[in-house]
Amino acid sequence: MPSPRTTERRDSREYSRYERYERHPRSPRRHRARSRSPPMRRERSRRNSIEETSNRRRSSRNSKSPRHRARSRSPSRRQGRSRRDSIEETNNRRHSSRRSSSLARRSRSPSSTKSDKGTQKPNFGLSGKLAAETNTFNGVVLKYHEPPEARKPAEKWRLYVFKGDEQVDLLHIHRQSAYLLGRDRLVADIPIDHPSCSKQHAVLQYRQMTEKDEYGQFHSTVKPYIIDLESSNGTYVNSARIPTTRYFELKLKDVIKFGFSTREYVLMHEEVNEGDEDET
Repeated sequence: MPSPRTTERRDSREYSRYERYERHPRSPRRHRARSRSPPMRRERSRRNSIEETSNRRRSSRNSKSPRHRARSRSPSRRQGRSRRDSIEETNNRRHSSRRSSSLARRSRSPSSTKSDKGTQKPNFGLSGKLAAETNTFNGVVLKYHEPPEARKPAEKWRLYVFKGDEQVDLLHIHRQSAYLLGRDRLVADIPIDHPSCSKQHAVLQYRQMTEKDEYGQFHSTVKPYIIDLESSNGTYVNSARIPTTRYFELKLKDVIKFGFSTREYVLMHEEVNEGDEDET
């Protein structure tokens, strides 16, 4: 026989089911399914939570800019840009170090120190045709300019002119620092009338030069030089043609000839002549 308690429980269950059915007469199966299947609710809740999380992610992605997306999706691009920046910085540092080293070398070089000490001033002198017009004498443009080392000689130099074995003339050439020789008598200090000579043939120039002696001391002496002014037939010293537009040093007893002229100019000075007279 069932106990009275079990019968009471059964009655209460039946009553409760009957009440539920009366409260919801239209959907008894639905309430029964809900009461009988609690795991379906859990699955639905899980699905809802998954959908909510997926929607949140989509909304967050849509809110970001495309640039931000590209940065977030491609970290390799960031790394590439950072590498490029670092390479450019290193190259710039190398170039700057090279420039600084070259400047330091230039500053240490003696030429730079000399240029710093003696800075060249701007030259406002005339050039071209204006300079040619200023370098005129008796309306004739001169081909030659005296150098800065031009000096008058202390010794009394002379030119003995010979034609064959006869002495034709004696020229004193110690009163000026330079003597122009040529056919043009308007500008020539020593005229040469031979037709093979040029109008401005050559110049006899005295220059102050520094020499070192046996004891290592420097002495300044004034020496005679001759320069050919690009003459047509040339200038000869001791029967050898000298180069044009270059100074050629003259020694004692040198024989000078101009063009095809037969006259010979022998270079001497007064002390030698006095010594020769005393010996005779």
